[in-house]
Amino acid sequence: MLFKNDKATVWVLAVLAAISLIVPLCNLIFAPGSPLYFSAYTVSLLGKYTTFALLGMSLDLVWGYCGILALGHGAFFALGGYMMGMYLMRQIGNRGVYGDPLLPDFMVFLDWKELPWYWHGFDQFWFAAIMIVLVPGALAFLFGWLAFRSRVTGVYLSIITQALTYALLLAFFRNEMGFGGNNGLTDFKEILGFNIQSDAVRACLLMASGMILILAFLASRWVVNSKLGRVVRAIRDQEMRVRFLGYRVEMFKLWIFVFAAMLAGIAGALYVPQVGIINPSEFSPLNSLEIVIWVAIGGRGTLYGAIVGAVLVNYTKTLLTGWAPEIWLFFLGATFILVTVLLPDGLLGFWQRRLQEQK
Repeated sequence: MLFKNDKATVWVLAVLAAISLIVPLCNLIFAPGSPLYFSAYTVSLLGKYTTFALLGMSLDLVWGYCGILALGHGAFFALGGYMMGMYLMRQIGNRGVYGDPLLPDFMVFLDWKELPWYWHGFDQFWFAAIMIVLVPGALAFLFGWLAFRSRVTGVYLSIITQALTYALLLAFFRNEMGFGGNNGLTDFKEILGFNIQSDAVRACLLMASGMILILAFLASRWVVNSKLGRVVRAIRDQEMRVRFLGYRVEMFKLWIFVFAAMLAGIAGALYVPQVGIINPSEFSPLNSLEIVIWVAIGGRGTLYGAIVGAVLVNYTKTLLTGWAPEIWLFFLGATFILVTVLLPDGLLGFWQRRLQEQK
């Protein structure tokens, strides 16, 4: 059985399913003012947490199971977000002669005469959905092929991934790129023809985020328990020995790296309509470092540890930035140091050891 003797996984999935179904259904059934009705802020916050959980789990695949500490993993999240943002921008405003959306507002402001070639097709949701996984996956494939083929590992690989996301940050800040410059893409109106600000759409977005997180968890769980996953874990522990056994180590690394990048792109695409904006700051190396902290605190190499870590850290961030924003980064850094020194396996790893000691 997939979850045999793994109660933690069952509990995490049960909580995710409950939040993804009960909260949206309550908002669809009950009217505002009812004790069982959740505010738009709460729904959006829960939706954002689920996308962060998916992002953290995707990093756990490459770091916890393959041993690749990617300090630029946020780049794939941001690219997926931009793909969704481009679709949402094409839904704004009046239609042209042939029913196509006109130029986005920022292009009109910058006196662009025509739509760039790479924006074509984003007026269709199916095309945007393909690009959401294809663009991050293609970048991960190109980067991974060059890096793994050259046998770049360890701290050198981590630094290169961080340089990648910083290069993208600088590129997307430029107005000439056609992605809104430092303001990014915002002021979205519709998604699939529905008002993106309505409570019903917010509830559906939360439900979609939760269900996709559960499906991604199940797919990831199947991958890490398959033969491919066993080889990947062996690469993490003894890469040279696996290589000497005749396995093409770079291909296994590349496969898991691309798969994780696609999951991160999906997380970014789900994040954007719920927060209402995507800008180059999402490429910030600091954001990628925060993802690493989520996974480290929750417990890497478990999948559900990354989910718990992402939700726990971001909930704490929500509380502290509202109460004393100036101490948040100090608190985050101190927590990361304490967990690394005292709980190297993270909170859930410590909890699992305690349960085993009690048996």
